[in-house]
Parts: sequence; C-alpha cells; structure tokens
Amino acid sequence: MDGVGSFGAGRTGSTVDPITFAKQPQTILRVLSWIFSLVVFASIVNEGYVNIGSERLHCVFNKNTDACNYGVFVGLVGLLACSFFFLLDYKFSSISSVKDRKKAVMLEIGFSGFWTFLYFVSFCFLANQWSRTRAEELPLNQGADAARAAIAFSFFSIITWAGLTVRAVQKYLLGTDMTLFTTEHMDGGAPTQPYPSNSPGGGGTTETTETYQSPPFTENNAAPTYQVPIY
Repeated sequence: MDGVGSFGAGRTGSTVDPITFAKQPQTILRVLSWIFSLVVFASIVNEGYVNIGSERLHCVFNKNTDACNYGVFVGLVGLLACSFFFLLDYKFSSISSVKDRKKAVMLEIGFSGFWTFLYFVSFCFLANQWSRTRAEELPLNQGADAARAAIAFSFFSIITWAGLTVRAVQKYLLGTDMTLFTTEHMDGGAPTQPYPSNSPGGGGTTETTETYQSPPFTENNAAPTYQVPIY
C-alpha cells in the first residue's frame, strides 16, 4: 500500500505503470483467483458429469446434481468477478471522487468476503459428496481427477479470496484519513492549491519576507515642529 492519494491509490490523473501494477500483491492474488475459479468451473463442466449404463448424465459427486450446479455457479461468477475487479484495480487511480473510491472499496470488501464464504461452502459440500461416492458409481474412475481438482482448487480459492478481502480492508483503512483532501477533491473536483507556508521550521525552499513596515507619516515624514526663538 504505497499510494499517496486516497484508499491506497495515487492521486487523480497519475499514470499507472503496468509492470508495477502487475507486481502488486493484490494483482497477483486476483490473477490466482481467476485461474482457480477457471479450474473449478472447467473441471465440473468438462468431466463432472458421467453416464452409467444410460444416456442420462449424472454428477460425479454422489450423483448429486446440486453439488455440480453449485460448483459451476461459484466458479463462473468468481471468474467474471475477478475480471471485473481486475479492470477496476487498473482504473482505480483515474476515479477523481473520493466518495466513489470509497464505494468501490466497500463493494470489493463485501463481495470478496462473501465469495470467500461461498468457496468455503463449496469445498465442504464437494468434499462431503465426494466422500460418499462409491467406486462402482464411477467405472474406470471417470471424472475422478476432475472432482479432486474442483475440491482442491475450491480450497485454494478460499485462501486467495480471503487475501483479497484483507487487502481491500487495508485500502479502506488507508482511506479513512481525509485530512489531506479538500472539499473540492472529495466532491470530484480539482483540488485547490494550498498557500505556501512561511513557518520557520518547515522544510523546503519557501522564501520568507519581512512583513513589518513602519507606518506612514510617523517618523521620517513627520511635520517639523516650530521653535520659539530666544533673544
């Protein structure tokens, strides 16, 4: 969190270095979450259904269709959400309003925390149904690797989404100090240029000038006094 502006991002209009952005922990966690969601979704869709002695397809997780549907839902929505928040992270510094940045961070906190919980449910649900699946229900271990992959990457997704939640909370805590921003900046306008400081202890190259001047018509311009001559 090296941002100078609000909520861990740079000030409005600052350029984003793609290399620096790619090395950020939040970006790495986002990419990993995207990959893990893709694995969970693709594993169930491609090999999560098998036909045993009939044309009807059965879910490999104890023939429980709800288990496969739940895994597909969590993986697909997580995949789309990662793409959305990835673009939001990249464009975050271009958001001029501090209030809009706060709303974006709060949205990320709520969604990331909720999806961490859903992946925890997915891991427990799929693991439970897989433990109840009998060997004769899957001849030649059809779909076994896909089922194990969905369970394993559901567990990995819990870690990455929890990490994203922590990072979002850190961004929110950084944005709670509004003392560095003017009212115009908080409303989305351009910040007002502050007046230079003339304090003697402040660092910098601010030039100080003498502010005291003699009042006019007091010393040099005083009217001459009349003296009575002495005879």
